[in-house]
Amino acid sequence: MAKQPKQLEVAFLGGVGEIGKNMTAVKFGDDIIIVDCGSTFPSMDDTPGIDLVIPDFSFIKANLEKIKGIFVTHGHEDHIGGIPYLLAECGNIPIYGSSLAIALIRHKLTEKKMDMPKMHVVKNGDVKKVGAFAVEFVSVTHSILGAFALSISYPGGVLFHTGDYKIDYTPVDGECIDLARIAEIGNKGVSLMLGESTNVEKKGTTISEKEVGVTLQRIIESHPDKRIIIATFASNVNRVQQIIRICEKVGRKVAFDGRSMVKISEIAKELGMLEYSDNTVVDIDDIKGIEPSRLCIISTGSQGEPMSALTRMANGEDRSVVIGDNDVVAISSQPIPGNEKAVYTLINNLYRRGAKVLYGSLEQLHVSGHACQDELKLMLTLVNPKYFIPVHGEYRHLKKHEELALSLGIAQENIKLADIGNRVAIKKKSIQFIDSVEAGEVYVDGNSNVDSGVLRDRKQLSSDGVMIALLTIDVDNRELTAIDILSRGVVFEEEFLEKLKVTIEDIFATSSYKDEKSRGGLKNNVKRKLERMILNKVKQRPMILPLLIEHSQNKAEDEEEGEEE
Repeated sequence: MAKQPKQLEVAFLGGVGEIGKNMTAVKFGDDIIIVDCGSTFPSMDDTPGIDLVIPDFSFIKANLEKIKGIFVTHGHEDHIGGIPYLLAECGNIPIYGSSLAIALIRHKLTEKKMDMPKMHVVKNGDVKKVGAFAVEFVSVTHSILGAFALSISYPGGVLFHTGDYKIDYTPVDGECIDLARIAEIGNKGVSLMLGESTNVEKKGTTISEKEVGVTLQRIIESHPDKRIIIATFASNVNRVQQIIRICEKVGRKVAFDGRSMVKISEIAKELGMLEYSDNTVVDIDDIKGIEPSRLCIISTGSQGEPMSALTRMANGEDRSVVIGDNDVVAISSQPIPGNEKAVYTLINNLYRRGAKVLYGSLEQLHVSGHACQDELKLMLTLVNPKYFIPVHGEYRHLKKHEELALSLGIAQENIKLADIGNRVAIKKKSIQFIDSVEAGEVYVDGNSNVDSGVLRDRKQLSSDGVMIALLTIDVDNRELTAIDILSRGVVFEEEFLEKLKVTIEDIFATSSYKDEKSRGGLKNNVKRKLERMILNKVKQRPMILPLLIEHSQNKAEDEEEGEEE
């Protein structure tokens, strides 16, 4: 049989048809590299009790000997949150990323008491050669420092992955997106571009991060007699830096509240990405002696997360901060889709405690880290790829990005829209889908992975309750001696409960009840019959659990005689 020619293959394990848990596997010959390994946060409606959602690693585990490394575009959770779980299942894989991304990953692994893999800190322009690939890191601007696009060279072509980006010409740290290098890569020829699509529905360009700084300065300076509390994403080091500079200018102390805010600020300070004097920042436990009008608290909780610092304050549960009418609270973010209810509940609770609350619909307190239409067009024009696949978006975003690419002259047959599990192959004269790979979602609950069956049971319990039917059975005489029905989350009249018991008696009377198989049949019959009766009566489907409690009078007598002897 003739040997198959080598070709570039790209498998999408996450981050297409959704925003979150980004993960892509790039294969050439016997070499595979992984681009990002993220997580996403669950919705309480669809995934009750779940802490985290991560990609299915089946494809990686099946090809473990071919994996050459994990290449991280930046340090946001939807790009690095799955790495500890991947390493736990697959062993230590080398990781490449910016100093901040690597420090955040190292912190995650330390918290979980895991062994450290080889980790390589990279900077703009670095090229790492692994297997058949040479991966160049190209600086882009985003809402976190140390963000990169990846130019992945392989025999016969180049794959360009934009990562998450926007084109900010006035970034807070002065590190602009490297458009010149991106143009050079495009001029040399790019076979395939994977482009982020988050803000493709928005026209124009993304506002600069410095605009938020202008708003924050006005808020702080216009409330000289108030304590200022600003909630933002802990990973947005540039925004934290702007707040600190404003506070130093007006003579306010700064305290960090919230575990991730404290930790990321420490990491950024150690890396030289966050600058402040030791006299400016105080511990949150030491703020009681500071005049409120001379203090600014930077906290987590801008998304109304249940255990976050700002939510604790709003609920009166924070050990260091008591909200009152002398507080101005600025929420420096926009609600992530799905978090709106939690955010507005948070705002309502802050108002109830007397605070003045400023948020997105009232002030320019947040700007996106993602490119809008004009920036996406510029990226496509500079890279000028032969083939294009939009990523990092729900299906509507991918479709809109396809339309944008078509408007710029990219041929329809050269654009593919991918779903999770899809795999494409780049040939000399075509791009085409090939056999899909096993992929999807894995639900993390504490230290355990939870399957869809458990989630289904949880949803049923939350919506319809549970009923337990206890059947006490004399195994010697094969008699049903007692029936007890317990229910939670669903209520029945006593008359209906008696009917259920009579039904159970009738089912038992027609049961052989002699071995394990017949016992299973008895429980299944009880469950099915009760389900039908309850559905007809109250239009609900509670979880029904028949339990058999067996006792033997002869065995009990034998044991008593043994004790007497």
